[in-house]
Amino acid sequence: MKVEKISAFSYKNDGGNPAGVLFMDKMLSDNEMLKIAKEVNYSETAFLLKQGDDFRIRYFSPETEIPFCGHATIASGYSIGQKFGLGKYTLFLNEGSIKIDVGEKNGESFTSISSVQTHSKEIDEEYITNLIDSFSFNKNDLNQDYPIKIAFSGNNHLIIFLKDKQKFSQMKYDFPKVKSLMEKENIVTISILWKENENLYHSRNAFAYGGVVEDPATGSAAIALAEYLRNTGLKKSGEIEILQGFDMNQPSQLFVSFSDVDNSSVKVSGTSRVIK
Repeated sequence: MKVEKISAFSYKNDGGNPAGVLFMDKMLSDNEMLKIAKEVNYSETAFLLKQGDDFRIRYFSPETEIPFCGHATIASGYSIGQKFGLGKYTLFLNEGSIKIDVGEKNGESFTSISSVQTHSKEIDEEYITNLIDSFSFNKNDLNQDYPIKIAFSGNNHLIIFLKDKQKFSQMKYDFPKVKSLMEKENIVTISILWKENENLYHSRNAFAYGGVVEDPATGSAAIALAEYLRNTGLKKSGEIEILQGFDMNQPSQLFVSFSDVDNSSVKVSGTSRVIK
């Protein structure tokens, strides 16, 4: 068994978010998968076991199992396409399943994920205050048109919009404190966002929950953003583009489309490249 190293949601064949992809002959133990994820030392490694024409998939960060990971799924789509051909596949998660469509766009691998059912919920004001106090911005820097909420896309993501691009670019946070707060509410990532226009969003993603300071591309959070926009009525349907990782010198590009049907599946897409 060999771990493939694929960068998902790449931008003009550069950057993206690295993921490990391992096709298993049989299901490994949790400890074995965690050990491999630690050795690979990417934010996530995906483990796949073929089941008929489809796949069982699990995701591990260097510290813990993650219920769903968008960029590792996009990376897996690239590898599935190389090994088994382009087309549509079902991936079975710990809970539920997702559909992927593996194809090509402008000569590059292009994979789309259709998510599980999504939903949003409110978060306690005291919790928000404690969290904001742990970041380099304060409540005056928040975009008041975008209320802070949790959006679920297979994982819980906290959505925070800032009104100033400079504050967005200077984002830092107290890692141990934020990690503890994320674990308390089972929030997998915190999406810090700045809106350029109604179709283009810039994102930074704190992933202390998984032991990583910042993720350069987060498909699950991109799905959550679409759910959030639909739930709040700020954008009920359509297509958006998300640029992430530019402040980390790992430019990433995510494409998202969604309908106006409440809680319905959201599609996120992107290209991949092999890490040499």
